[in-house]
Amino acid sequence: MALRKTRISALATLLAATTASGNLLAEELRLITWGGYAPDEVVAQFEEETGIDVKITLSNNEDMISKLRATGGAGFDLAQPSQDRIVGVQRQFNIYKPIDYSRINTGQLQASMVKATQESTALDGQSYGVPSVWGTSGLIVHSSVADTVTDYTDLCDPAVAGKVSYRLRRPTLIGFAFAMGMDPFAAYEDRDEYQSILAKVEDKLIDCKDNVKTYWTGGDQLLSLLRTGEVTAAMAWDAGGWKLNAENPDIRFVAPESGALGWIDTFAIPRRSENEEAAYKWINFVMQPEIAAKITNASGNFTASKGADEFVNAELRDAYRLSFDEEAINNIKWYPPVPPGLEAMEGQVLDRVQAAN
Repeated sequence: MALRKTRISALATLLAATTASGNLLAEELRLITWGGYAPDEVVAQFEEETGIDVKITLSNNEDMISKLRATGGAGFDLAQPSQDRIVGVQRQFNIYKPIDYSRINTGQLQASMVKATQESTALDGQSYGVPSVWGTSGLIVHSSVADTVTDYTDLCDPAVAGKVSYRLRRPTLIGFAFAMGMDPFAAYEDRDEYQSILAKVEDKLIDCKDNVKTYWTGGDQLLSLLRTGEVTAAMAWDAGGWKLNAENPDIRFVAPESGALGWIDTFAIPRRSENEEAAYKWINFVMQPEIAAKITNASGNFTASKGADEFVNAELRDAYRLSFDEEAINNIKWYPPVPPGLEAMEGQVLDRVQAAN
């Protein structure tokens, strides 16, 4: 009996120590992410290799912020907000913890994306994000006008008059500014300079109105216009261009000469994460090229994983390579966080362009 009690006591001590270290048999990673970013086959492989159960909550930027704000950064072990939605939120609500980059296998990540993410998520000398999935807006062109339309402002060329479409949204302002030789991102902190840039872009967009078939407002609308040939050149997202390219090789997505405009969805660790170790394991696991390719196949967007395009579905891989070589990737203009008040300024410009005759 005494021996049995000793064994039971030893087992209890072992279980207590295991619990204290966080290495429970039912270890869990609670991930809040976007649709397509955690495909079932990827989750299953991670669970099999690590023994960690993954609980997925599908979300978007606003919902992630709302949930983490309500709990003070609790309830999830890993989140995937966009890079320009971290610093302002962190400054105001303190819902994330700094990334320990010594625990990230940066050798398997695109260096330019790591740099862009570290800079755009930096606060008080620390970075709060790791690059994950990315995408761009640029140009979708038909081969018949590919030599004419190589940058945003070429949408105003008389050769494509009446066959052009773009949105009256802030990416159009930003893209035209870069194509006109200005750097709007560098002027974010100088309201007067930014207003000067917007004024020049406004004049250009008003002059360009006669070229525009329609200002598209939805992705399906734009794809239809390009499929029918009513539009032969447009400013739009890369994924839409690659989708059209699979249907018609004469249509493709082009990275503009002044640089595609890029967004990055990140990995960020909530401040009250209960399994930080599992979060880092997931980041390093899914950014392996062969695993990252499965995320691209599921979501249609590429990842920051270096060399992952080698393992992507052939049609998507070929369309991507046609759009982006290393130079084009390094020339992407990554969106930084938007200072308060800038979007209101931009909105006034867009309203005036819309109303102009």
